[in-house]
Amino acid sequence: MPALGADMDWGIVIEWLKQPGDVLSRGDIVAVVETQKGAIEIEVFEDGVLEEIKVEPGRKVPVGEVLALIRGAGEAAAEPDVVPPPPEEPKPVTAPVTTAAPAIPVQEGLRISPAARREAERRGIDPAAVAAGPDGIIGLREIESAAPAPPRAAGPKGLDLDEMRKAIAAAMARSKREIPHYYVSRTIDVSLLMDWLATENARRPVEARLLYAAPLLKAAARALTKSPQLNGRFEEGVFRPSGAVHIGAATAIRGGGLIAPAIHDADTLGLDQLMDKLRDLVARVRGGRLRSSEMMDPTVTLSNLGEDTADAMYPVIYPPQVAIIGCGAIVERPWVVDGKVVPRNLMTVSVAGDHRVSDGRMAAQFLNRFDRLLQTPEAL
Repeated sequence: MPALGADMDWGIVIEWLKQPGDVLSRGDIVAVVETQKGAIEIEVFEDGVLEEIKVEPGRKVPVGEVLALIRGAGEAAAEPDVVPPPPEEPKPVTAPVTTAAPAIPVQEGLRISPAARREAERRGIDPAAVAAGPDGIIGLREIESAAPAPPRAAGPKGLDLDEMRKAIAAAMARSKREIPHYYVSRTIDVSLLMDWLATENARRPVEARLLYAAPLLKAAARALTKSPQLNGRFEEGVFRPSGAVHIGAATAIRGGGLIAPAIHDADTLGLDQLMDKLRDLVARVRGGRLRSSEMMDPTVTLSNLGEDTADAMYPVIYPPQVAIIGCGAIVERPWVVDGKVVPRNLMTVSVAGDHRVSDGRMAAQFLNRFDRLLQTPEAL
């Protein structure tokens, strides 16, 4: 059971999407696990063959417990343990009894996983009308693709918001207890950015328009490549800077709560790619469906409050990360430009840093780079 964040202690296996004997490639999704932050798709990171499943669906297990065994590419299959009967006590010969793998029959000849059966009942779908997967079993994916889910009144499917709030509180309490925080902030004139966005979006179709969150992420990622002390993880008493910038994009969940899945290699992506990834993440966060890789390896987090919110924020670092960037709302205020007071669009950006790794001067240098990049948005 992977640790999908500092606020995760356990998970429940909802469904296995692969079965013993299946050939696996890096990035394949093998299972769905329910956590305090919703259903997470568990990926594999090596090629191989699924040798054995050790945890059946529905079981709650702690982080670190083995869920399955994967035989690496080129490795020989494990020999089964065979204990021969004692020769002096031979077993009587009986007719062979063949047992099949357990399945949930909805009607004769139909095999469906427990999670898929529950989802079919919730959606009012007749499983007999749903095509089975390649293994002959109707799984969660087959049910979800059969018909759209009805509107939900509260949080995403399978997400207990009270449990999520407890998990967030535990992680933040640990952060403030263990990490010596410092805070640095800077007010940035983003008028050029907003003017460029307005011009750029005017020539685009509606579905291809950019939110200002995309250039914020790109500018932050590029600035972080010059501020390695803010980008990495502090684990087992040692800081390990990251050569890649995997920004956790803090995303609000309907009904309350927050989650920050990673956008990988954000500094190498164009604005359109970042926008596509943001749309995809928001949709899956609100649907309660994320991937394990997105939860396991953020190297820094950016939290953007958005419009009509607070002027500034001073966030708490999400361990084992060593920094978090907070962007307040963009507001129009008087600002001095070339000796004259003029109305400008301003945004207050703050950095919470880990004093075991960096100091306020390093964070201030990052903010200066971030500011300069936002003054030439067309170059992002």
